[in-house]
Formats: sequence, C-alpha cells, structure tokens
Amino acid sequence: MALHVDPIACVAHGLCAELLPEAVTLDEWGYPIVDERLLTEEEVRHARRAAAGCPTLARRLERIAAVPAEPPPP
Repeated sequence: MALHVDPIACVAHGLCAELLPEAVTLDEWGYPIVDERLLTEEEVRHARRAAAGCPTLARRLERIAAVPAEPPPP
C-alpha cells in the first residue's frame, strides 16, 4: 500500500506528518511531501490513522498491485 495526498483538498494542517513521520515531511509552507513508496506493515497501520485523521480527508491509502520484476518468458 502507498499513501497519496490530494493537493487540492489539503490545507496544510500537518497532522499526517505527526502521525507518519517516516513517510511524510512538510515543505516550508506546511504542505506534505509524501514518500510514495510502498509502506511496510507497521507503516500501513500508522498511515491508516494519518488518512483517517486528516481534517479535510486529503490523504488516502491505495493498494498497489505487485509488478513483476521481469516479464514472463514467451
């Protein structure tokens, strides 16, 4: 799973950075910069709280389909 931010809905409360500092930092205006990498199981629990705690619901968790490293042989 990965955490995403809706930049239109976000108003820079900064709560997501407090709840998930491993994946979210704030820019100089207080808007989140999200590391959109796949989250570990531990981080997913914290990301759920960050998404649910967002006052404007600008965060969402998205399940990412596994992508094979190499295409299968013909």
